[in-house]
Amino acid sequence: MSESTNKEFDIQEYMTKGVERVVADSIKATLKDPKESAFMLKFASASRAASKKRAKAEKEGEHIPPFLIASITSSCNLHCAGCYSRCNHATVDEEPVSQLSSEEWLDIFKEADDIGVSFILLAGGEPMIRRDIIEAAGKMQNILFPIFTNGTYVDDRYFELFDKCRNLIPVMSIEGGKDITDARRGKGVYDKLISNMDEFKSKGLIFGASVTVTTENIHEVSSDEFIKKLADRGCKLVVFVEFVPVTDDAEELAPGDEEREFLKGEIARLRSEFPEMVFISFPGDEKSSGGCLAAGRGFFHINSHGGAEPCPFSPYSDVNIRNTSLKEAVNSPLFKALQDGNLLVDDHNGGCVLYEKREQVEAIINSNTYAS
Repeated sequence: MSESTNKEFDIQEYMTKGVERVVADSIKATLKDPKESAFMLKFASASRAASKKRAKAEKEGEHIPPFLIASITSSCNLHCAGCYSRCNHATVDEEPVSQLSSEEWLDIFKEADDIGVSFILLAGGEPMIRRDIIEAAGKMQNILFPIFTNGTYVDDRYFELFDKCRNLIPVMSIEGGKDITDARRGKGVYDKLISNMDEFKSKGLIFGASVTVTTENIHEVSSDEFIKKLADRGCKLVVFVEFVPVTDDAEELAPGDEEREFLKGEIARLRSEFPEMVFISFPGDEKSSGGCLAAGRGFFHINSHGGAEPCPFSPYSDVNIRNTSLKEAVNSPLFKALQDGNLLVDDHNGGCVLYEKREQVEAIINSNTYAS
């Protein structure tokens, strides 16, 4: 990012305010649940402490993002239509060798806590295949772990774990109603999700929903009718994830500026009408955040083999977490080139700027000088 842009936009202040809003909304969303509310109040204190760590590092010239995305496995049991991870060959059917162990992930979680990371999104593949890693995450009570799952591995043992470790928040993927969800994810998936939600509610456990937003379902998934169905089943968090096209024939499904502006307005309305729920948009309004938040500006991604990548949609890496620290990974040559250049703030048609400009990202990583 250019020097003039840095003067106009304070990424540390923007991210801190974003974290504070999510935490405040989460406390409000759990007020009627004494056990959950007690945890969220404790987490709020931990989040403030983490924010101070990041602010101190910023003054010393080190930028620490508050969010980390961890793809803890490359294996998945579903074949969802248009899955970016399968198209990038990051997800496969069988469990590959040489993936990070639960001990290695626990070391990463501990370092993240030390440097002030407040949220680690567990993804995959299907993350709930790796129960050992999720149990390790449960030990890190200062960090909130949303688990982005297809919901098919939820069982009694997981219900017990979620009751014991309130920092683990399952976020189940749903595309709208039964027809559209099963069409993308497979027959019977919608009914399994609804069954899970009803069981979470009966046990008094918090959960969320993740919705892939396309030009085809944007009006349905942001409607009062859809959100109320989730709310009635006890859903406390909805994450709207903008569809990223991984093939040329899918580009028309990616939200453009008009759809993003519509979604931004709908989320503001939903926050007002459903105060008991938390609404998050990813990647969200990049214009208001000074550009894309990937590559360590607001978050970065660690894949199942330890590669530090700008984001899950941009699977390029020049360092492996097995050989470096999180702090060093945030300041990798690739990340620094992306942060210091103009690529993250460039205009793009929709979805993900780094995916759309992947040839330029590849040119950076293939350059010996990492010039932007």
